[in-house]
Amino acid sequence: MASFPGSPCAVDNTAQPKRVDGLSKIFGTAVYVDDIVLSDVIYAATLRTACAGGIVEEVVFDPALDWSEFIIVTAKDIPGVNAVKLLENDQPVLVDRVFRHAGEALALLAHPEPDMLKKALSHIRVHEVPLAHPIFDIDEALCAETQITPDNIYTDYLLEKGDVDKAFEEVECFIDGCFVTPSQEQLYIEPQGMIAILQDDGVLRIDGSMQCPYYVLDALEQCTGLNKDQLRVVQTTTGGAFGGKEDYPSIIACHAALLALKSGGLPVKLIYERGEDMRVTPKRHPSRTVLRLGANRAGELQFIDMDFAIDGGAYRTLSPVVLSRGVIHAAGPYRCDNIRIRGRAVATNHPPFGAFRGFGAPQSIFALEVGMDRLAAKLDMDPAELRRKNLLRSGDISPTGDLLQEDCFAQDILEEALQVSQYYERQREFRSWNTENHSTVRGIGLATFAHGAGFTGNGELYLASRVLLQAHANGQVEILCSNTEMGQGAATTLVQIAAEALQLPMRMVRLAQTDTTRVPNSGPTVASRTCMVVGELIEKAAKLLLQKLMHEGGLAEIYTSEEFAEACLRMLESKKDLLVTASYQPPSNMLWDEKKFAGRAYASYAWAAYIAEVEIDKLTCETRILNFTAAQEIGHAVHPQIVQGQIEGGVVQGIGYALYENVLWNDVGVMANDRLANYIIPTTADIRPLQVVLMEKGLGAGPKGAKGVGELPMDGPAPAIVNAIQQAMKVKIDQIPAMPEMLMKLTCTERDSQ
Repeated sequence: MASFPGSPCAVDNTAQPKRVDGLSKIFGTAVYVDDIVLSDVIYAATLRTACAGGIVEEVVFDPALDWSEFIIVTAKDIPGVNAVKLLENDQPVLVDRVFRHAGEALALLAHPEPDMLKKALSHIRVHEVPLAHPIFDIDEALCAETQITPDNIYTDYLLEKGDVDKAFEEVECFIDGCFVTPSQEQLYIEPQGMIAILQDDGVLRIDGSMQCPYYVLDALEQCTGLNKDQLRVVQTTTGGAFGGKEDYPSIIACHAALLALKSGGLPVKLIYERGEDMRVTPKRHPSRTVLRLGANRAGELQFIDMDFAIDGGAYRTLSPVVLSRGVIHAAGPYRCDNIRIRGRAVATNHPPFGAFRGFGAPQSIFALEVGMDRLAAKLDMDPAELRRKNLLRSGDISPTGDLLQEDCFAQDILEEALQVSQYYERQREFRSWNTENHSTVRGIGLATFAHGAGFTGNGELYLASRVLLQAHANGQVEILCSNTEMGQGAATTLVQIAAEALQLPMRMVRLAQTDTTRVPNSGPTVASRTCMVVGELIEKAAKLLLQKLMHEGGLAEIYTSEEFAEACLRMLESKKDLLVTASYQPPSNMLWDEKKFAGRAYASYAWAAYIAEVEIDKLTCETRILNFTAAQEIGHAVHPQIVQGQIEGGVVQGIGYALYENVLWNDVGVMANDRLANYIIPTTADIRPLQVVLMEKGLGAGPKGAKGVGELPMDGPAPAIVNAIQQAMKVKIDQIPAMPEMLMKLTCTERDSQ
């Protein structure tokens, strides 16, 4: 058990390896895509649609401008398929005639002088016939006559267990409500960007900021008509992603590639400025959840009934897999015999929504956890006691029908969080505070949850991930995999896993740059899978390399790093290969029915309990975090400081989701507050003591029992904070962000009803 109160300096850093990418980022020597200097480079810009869907009738280029100086690409210039390769080919690389949302890419321009691009865009007139009735609301889309896609539904899932309708007839106590969560901008520190250049050997090379190089490679192959041997994708230093650079880099890469091909091979640099990035790239899916929870008088859950819908925007993109994870996590870590979760991804005329840390689970978990507190209040039961009574234990059946083995720590992590946070003492203190004549009220709120790591169900089997380890004559070992460092610490963690497995110092292991001509496809850097899934493959490959060196290179079972290097040299001088590969093999008990949503959805779940302490000003209704306890069972922390950083960062994003981040839409469904000046996120002034508690039971599917961490901390902050506010203010909050204006209205409504 590790507990890290307050700031990161509370961690003993001396016992942990330093981040391999730390110094270059601290001293500013890391090279991001926009830092790359090229000769004869041309800069690119995008012409976009203005209406919220419709038809492009004509594009008029002002003859007063000399267009011969520009490289111009339209849909007619696409040599391959005019569709972004993802789950479905429904999104065009460039609009030809019909479009579904404002801000779609219509044409591309390139010029040696960036200022000329702004001038050129102002000299183009696009004549559009707009949709008569664009749709921006989930429930409006579900009953609208206007069809973006059949029934305006991309995907319709049903997770069902037992008989909810019968349980409702017999229920002793129930609550219902409708909960709404907003979109959320990833706001990575580095905007999106790509460089395309035709190499001397005829290979089209793409460098850029991305999470998933092989996604980009597949999209380029389809769009350009070139085969993979003629394409090369290289990840540059990436300044944050949080899911926002999972699918959209494929679009930017295709745009840059098309300009490079038409220019005859000139280097093309396409970098988004912040406002454009915020307006057109995918964000977290907004959601609407209609929830019913029922229990007997003892507080035992009798049914969970949820209608969960997410706004997918104008194209399918990743909405089905986001919805899938949201549905699977919707019933929480609770024992319940009767569950019905209907999930729908709905088409609207917003720009497409996409991946964001948590991947659908924060939306459905918010509704459930706020609902659990409502149910506790109706039962006159403490929220912690209601959860304690219903949390899963080993031997229980999960919401998806899986028999839980010993790797179930929902109860344990709740008790740890309650103890570390001094939950009951704080509760009594706050009740006393609220009866006194203070200008503020205080509350404490709780959320318990679990998050599955890796791709859902058979997803990892479908990916068939591979990693390579290459030993060199000097004993240096190179990790070859397609997983990317984007600020989360993977470049350090993966090297650490290999070094420990090889019993070598970390200086003798390095992670190769992610370049699709060199590294195999080890799957995308998403879904908290890198440490758990890819790390396990690296550990497996390291063992294979040691076996090879011992059997063929004369390496003893106990060795020094010098002896390891000598064995490598002997083998290579003998013309023996020192390249080993490891491929993914699913756990033997990993059985999942995708159609029925039944079975074991994930190889490992991490378990968590979050407790938020808040203070609300009675006059202004501003909410301040007093303290936050984040307790989670994560199997094994490979690098505790990096794990702590991941959790702290996720909690801060969750605080923003709960209190501050409010995406505003203009009349054509595009983000209106597209600047750091008016899209409000938490600052250091908003973050009070944050205590991270790690429980390590070592039963995960990763190295030494590690589990995924990155998604988990996004799930719990919003419901914990809202539950704390509800307790303090005696109001019901159905949506986030819980901004002062909304709390003021709720307070007035509550007073009027009394």
